Order: sequence, then structure tokens, then C-alpha cells
Amino acid sequence: MASFRSEPILWLHVAGLATLPIFLFLCLVFLSVGEPVLPVWMELCLVAAIGVLPLLWMQFRRPFYIFAILGVALKPENLTEQQRKILCLINTNLNRVLSVLAAILLVGVLWQMYQAAPLVADIASFLPQWRSVGLLLAALAFFASNLFLQIPVSVARILVTNDTEFAAIEPLPLDKIQQDYTIVGVRVNQILPRLFKSVLGMNTNTQQNLEQNTDED
Repeated sequence: MASFRSEPILWLHVAGLATLPIFLFLCLVFLSVGEPVLPVWMELCLVAAIGVLPLLWMQFRRPFYIFAILGVALKPENLTEQQRKILCLINTNLNRVLSVLAAILLVGVLWQMYQAAPLVADIASFLPQWRSVGLLLAALAFFASNLFLQIPVSVARILVTNDTEFAAIEPLPLDKIQQDYTIVGVRVNQILPRLFKSVLGMNTNTQQNLEQNTDED
């Protein structure tokens, strides 16, 4: 059986971390739109609340169903036993702690961006200088930033799981998936082509063989 780490969707979510700087930059630009009309703390709380609270609530109550991407989701009934084991690692107290730490980190980044926003005002000069619109767009960009950090953090926790620990996990019952997870997107029978899965699985097995040979030497 292929290692659970060869699951392609896990690596696609990790790759999504590359979009984080893009959304943070957009947030910075939108923060520079218009002149502040509210106290600093109020503007920051507004942007942070929209960008952080919905995702934290989701991660605490019904975590994101990671077998979904770009508006499509793999039907729960089509999940393999290994994939249902992977889901068990998402809805844990450790993941909730990691979600809070990630949110705190980004709120700290938001504070730094708010202070630096006047330095990039020229970049946003072509936009209508309506502060309310700028704050709303900044909040949406900050929401996307949190989303593309929270999910990779959850996936990273899966990837560092010990093989023995993973083997001992009982697969999540099908009736618990819809009850315990937030499934976003059109439900389909398959997301990734089998060829892509096979290539990734071969690469993972080759890497494992090389590591074993190195250990033997």
C-alpha cells in the first residue's frame, strides 16, 4: 500500500501556501486606499474579524474537508479507508491549537502591514479612494490569506504523523464526515486524474526506497 503521504491532495494544499504572499500584498495595497475615517484599532478589528473569525469558527466546529479544491469536492462515499484515516487527523485539539497560532501570527502581520500601508499608496492610486471599499477588500484579501495558511498548516500536521500512529487510527465512519466537516464545492467522483496519482505514488515509493538503501549502507 502506498504511504498516506503520497496522497496528491495533501501536496496540492501545501502548494497553496505559495499564494499567501500574493493575498497579503493585496491586503496591504487595499489598506492604503483612502484616508482613515475610523480609529486605528477599529479598522484593524474590522479587517481582522472578517479575515479570522469565520475560519477559526469553522476549524473549531466543522473543519474544512480537505478532499476538495477549486470548487469541487470528492464525494465522501468515494473516499478510501486511508483517506478516511487522514480526515481523523484534521478534527483534533492539536489542529485547533495550530489554527489559533496561525491566526495570531497573521494578525501580527496585519498590524505591520497597516503601519506600512502609506508607503504603497501610490500603487493603489488608480483605485477609487473610498476607505470603506478599501477596508472591505483588505478584509477579503486577509480572509484568503488566512485560508491559504490554515489549510496547509492542517495538512502539514498530517504529513509529520508517525507511520505507527497513522496505522493505529480507525477510519472515520461515512456518516460522520458530513456531520463533522465543512464540504465546499460540487461533489464529484474523482478530482485528480489517476495518471497524476500514479506518478506521485511512484515518486514517493522511489524516495522511500532510496532512504532505505541509504540506511542500509
